[in-house]
Amino acid sequence: MTRSLQAVAYRRPSVLESSASGRRLGLETSRGATPTGAEDHPRFFAGFLTSPQVAAAGLLAVADVAAARYYQRQLRASLDPVVTGNGDRLRFESFSGCGGVYARLDVLESGLDGGEVGHGTTNVDVNNPLRDALSRIGSDDPLHLRVGPEDLAVTTLDGPVVEKKVPLPDRWLRGFAEAQVIAAGFDLRAELPAADAVRFLRALPRGGGRGASTGPRWVVPAGRTLRPTTRAVPGAVCLPGPERLIALQRVLRHATALRVYGPTVTDAASTASAWEAVLPGMRLTLTLSPDASRGFSGEGGVLDALATDEAAEDAELISVLLAWEPRIDIADLATASGLTTERVRAALVRLGTSGRVGYDTAEAAYFHRELPYDAERVERHNPRLRSARALVATGAVALDGTLGTVTAEDGHVHRVRDEAGVLTCSCLWWAKYRGGRGPCKHALAVRMVRRGAAVGKPGGRVVQAGAAAGQLGGEVPEAGAAVRQPGGAVAEASAVAEEPGAAADQPGGKAQQSGARAVPGTVRIDGGVR
Repeated sequence: MTRSLQAVAYRRPSVLESSASGRRLGLETSRGATPTGAEDHPRFFAGFLTSPQVAAAGLLAVADVAAARYYQRQLRASLDPVVTGNGDRLRFESFSGCGGVYARLDVLESGLDGGEVGHGTTNVDVNNPLRDALSRIGSDDPLHLRVGPEDLAVTTLDGPVVEKKVPLPDRWLRGFAEAQVIAAGFDLRAELPAADAVRFLRALPRGGGRGASTGPRWVVPAGRTLRPTTRAVPGAVCLPGPERLIALQRVLRHATALRVYGPTVTDAASTASAWEAVLPGMRLTLTLSPDASRGFSGEGGVLDALATDEAAEDAELISVLLAWEPRIDIADLATASGLTTERVRAALVRLGTSGRVGYDTAEAAYFHRELPYDAERVERHNPRLRSARALVATGAVALDGTLGTVTAEDGHVHRVRDEAGVLTCSCLWWAKYRGGRGPCKHALAVRMVRRGAAVGKPGGRVVQAGAAAGQLGGEVPEAGAAVRQPGGAVAEASAVAEEPGAAADQPGGKAQQSGARAVPGTVRIDGGVR
C-alpha cells in the first residue's frame, strides 16, 4: 500500500475558554487554500453560534468519525477534520481511518450570527482537551466561535507550536473522492420525524466486532418510520454496518428529522447510503460505504472520468470558474465555460478525485472546496487506471465494432462488449463484481481507445485501435516498460491489477497549493455577470 507522511501545524491548540464576557471557542487552522492561494493559518469566521449545544455535539460527531476505525479496530486512526468557508456557511468534514464512513457538519447561515464567513479550506485542530470541554457544554448561553487565529496571534507568534505527523494512505485519498462521486447518485428515500428517528436509531444493533455485519441489511419506508427487510425491494435503502451510525447518537436529542438517501436499487448487491440529521441551523450527514469491511476506495466510481484527457482539460477550465460556491450550478457553469452539461458533470467528478469539490445530498449539488492534501495521487496511484493505461500503451487493445479485444501480458484474451454504452468484460473481475465496483482494467483500456485517450503526457497523439501509444519522443514502449502518464507520474506496464478495496489505514493531512483560484466576486456562477 502506498502512503506518505503528512504534517499539519497550528499556532496553538484549539481551546474553549470561559471569561467574564462569556465563552469563546477558538478553532485553530493549519496551512490551507484560499481565493488568493495557499495561506498559513487562514481565518474563516469570528462571530456567534446560534445553537452552541448543537454545534458542540455536531463537532464532536465529526471528530469521532475522524478518529475512528469501524473495521480492524485495533489499528489507530488520527486525522483532524477539514473546515471549509463557503461564504454563507461553514462545513466541517472528516473521513474514518478505515475509509468507510464520511461525515460532514454543515453550519448554515441561520446557525451563525454576527460575523462574515470567509472562503477557503484547511485542517482544524480538534484535540482531546477540547473534546472534553465541548462535551461539557450544557446550556445555550452565548458562545463565540473563531475559526482561525486571533488578529494578534498573526503578528506575535513566530511559528507553529503544535505539529502533527500522520500517515496518509492512497486508499484513504481514493475513498474520500469516491464517497463524493457515489453520493451524487443518491436521491432522498425517506424522512422521519424526530421522535420516530430517535426510536429507529436507538433500536439499531451497536455491535462492531468481528462478524457483526453478516450481510446487507435493508430498510424500507413504512409510514413515519423505517421497517427492516431481508430483500432489496424497490424503494429500499441499504444499511451496511448499522453500528457505524453511532456518531449520530451525539446529536439525536437535538434532531428535528432524519433524512435517508440512497441510489435506485437494481439488484441484491449492497450499496452505499447517506443518513442526515436535521438540526437547528445545521445538518450532520454520515455516508456509509457498501460494507463495513471495505472502504470507498474499491468502488471505482471515478475511473471513467479519470480515463480521458478531455475530462482533464475540462476540469482545469471548470476549476478556474469556481470560487468556493456553497452550491455549484451546473447549467450556469455550462454557460460560462461553453461546455455541455454532460462534460461539466464529468469535469466535476474529475475535480472530486483531486479533492476540489464535494457533494451535498441535502441540496443535490456539488460545492467547492480544496482538500488540504495532495489528492492528485488518486489518479497517479490508482492501480486499475495504471494497468489500463499500460494495456493501451503496449497495443493490447483492438476494436471490432462493439467488441473490444484485450490481450493480457500472460496471453489471455479478454473480450469487452459495448451494450448501449455499458461495457461488460469476460474477465474474472467483471464476473465477480458485475460492475458494482466500477469498470475493470480491460473495459477502461477499451474506453480509452474508443475516446482517443493518449497514454503520453497531455498533447500526445491519439491511440488507434490495435496501435501502441507513443511516449514523449514518439517511441513505442515494450511490454513491461515504463509509461509516462498525464501529470508526470510513471507507471510500469505490468502495473498492479485492481485491488479488492479493503479499508484504508489511518490518514493525515497537509495543505497544498492548488492551481489557479478565482477570487469571490470576480466570477459569478449564479446567473449574474461573469
